[in-house]
Amino acid sequence: MCTYEIYSKRQKKLRGEVPDVYTYDELPEPLRVQIIHIWNDTLGNDAFRHPPEDEPMYEVIVRTLRREYGVFILPCSKKSSYRNYQDELESFFLQEDNVEKVLDVIETSFDAIDLPVRKSPHIHNPSELADNAIKELNARFLEHGVGYKFSNGKIIRADSELIHSEATKPALRILNQDKYAGAQAEFLKAHEYYRHGNTEGALIECYKAFESLMKAICEKRGWEYGKKASAKNLIKTCLDNGLIPSFWQTHITSLQSLLESSIPPARNKLAAHGDGSSPTTVPQYLAAYMLHMTASTIVFLDSAEDALP
Repeated sequence: MCTYEIYSKRQKKLRGEVPDVYTYDELPEPLRVQIIHIWNDTLGNDAFRHPPEDEPMYEVIVRTLRREYGVFILPCSKKSSYRNYQDELESFFLQEDNVEKVLDVIETSFDAIDLPVRKSPHIHNPSELADNAIKELNARFLEHGVGYKFSNGKIIRADSELIHSEATKPALRILNQDKYAGAQAEFLKAHEYYRHGNTEGALIECYKAFESLMKAICEKRGWEYGKKASAKNLIKTCLDNGLIPSFWQTHITSLQSLLESSIPPARNKLAAHGDGSSPTTVPQYLAAYMLHMTASTIVFLDSAEDALP
């Protein structure tokens, strides 16, 4: 079980046809179908389970959901009867509009994969099979820009709801202006890289978006900064021209340190220089942190610029 960079997927990337940073209220049909493929690889099917000695997991999953929903059969708009438990589960999963119930199905089914399948004495390398299934599920969530992941037996939001609502979404709204077109393209590219596992590329695009935003502010205000100015010089220009409110003067040193240490150095140390004898690996948690920090910095700088006379 793995994901492939097929031709059509590469072309969508080149055309910029990628989802918004994260969505939480929709699970597209291709994602649901890919999840069913994962079930087939791990749970088998009701007619030909592998191996037949194992407990019929589709029956366990369906009976659990029926009991919790208080129904005798999982509802489906297109048919009133099913061939077997697998058919009932898949039909419900493909046609249900309530995202929370769809996530119920994913969580319940992958909990079965994470526990009974992992412990099955009849499957070759069951732990590896379960690990790969969960890894592919989370990769598919990321690929479709759906903000959930399966971890420790539960479906959780892949992004902090507070950070996403208070930083990422406002940053996207701010960047959706002509003057910030360059920074917008770079920030979205950073998220695209992150979704597809290119964490080094995500850091580089975060850095570029940060620089582009400061340059746009300097150009709007007529501040000289030099066309090849580094992020450090751009920060100094913004600070020297009063981008920070005067009553925060006592905090300028610490704030400048935060701005300088949050984005540019991480990019310089991990992504911008040559890798030498071995390639640099940027941990995903660090890339996620940098995306959040970039979003927060975008919101802060734009708000500070608006406050200037």
